[in-house]
Amino acid sequence: MPEKKEYPKPAVTVDIVIFSIIDKKLKVLLVRRGLEPFKNMWALPGGFVKMEESLEEAAKRELHEETGAQDIYLEQLYTFGQPDRDPRDRVITVTYMALTNSDKIKLHADTDVSEVKWFSIDEIPKLAFDHPKILEYALKRLRWKFEYTSVAFSMLSEKFTMSDIQSIYEIVFHKKFDKRNFNKKIRSLNILNKESIKKDVSYRPPKLYSLKKNIPEVIEIIKLSNS
Repeated sequence: MPEKKEYPKPAVTVDIVIFSIIDKKLKVLLVRRGLEPFKNMWALPGGFVKMEESLEEAAKRELHEETGAQDIYLEQLYTFGQPDRDPRDRVITVTYMALTNSDKIKLHADTDVSEVKWFSIDEIPKLAFDHPKILEYALKRLRWKFEYTSVAFSMLSEKFTMSDIQSIYEIVFHKKFDKRNFNKKIRSLNILNKESIKKDVSYRPPKLYSLKKNIPEVIEIIKLSNS
């Protein structure tokens, strides 16, 4: 029987990027660290994975312990493993991402963080570890999902106007789009149902829509990366 070799075992953490649209701005949820290293600096929620839990279980636990957020669908984003990314040890982190409605989250700082807060993407403070790189990658992935999936519609009410859709895209991509071209593109996808509108009003009410069920998982909603 071959001799069993012992190899160094790196530690594993999870870090979570939670996006939301608040006051017509794209924001991310950050925590202020209460412990070293990087004490009092802002960082993404996260922490070490316990031996008895899965990566996703660890991500949900850390998110809830540090921010109060729970019952959020998390999508695995990427693994970051530069040898010097954590001054404590050789640490590999598996990152997760979510886009959620902030109304569903009651913020509460606990465990090893002293504060939790939403920050506009345009006003991010200096972050601990390699979290600027993680956030940059997550933002690219979010925008890709807006281009090729219907994730944007999860931020809207069940019934919405075309202006509501355009507003969401303009917030996430931080740019203005031509109204006529944008509407034409969205309508051409055949993913919307026309809904009834109020007729007993003095002004011309906007047309209401809802998202059809069972649309493809990947669909080119709108191509923006090279525009």
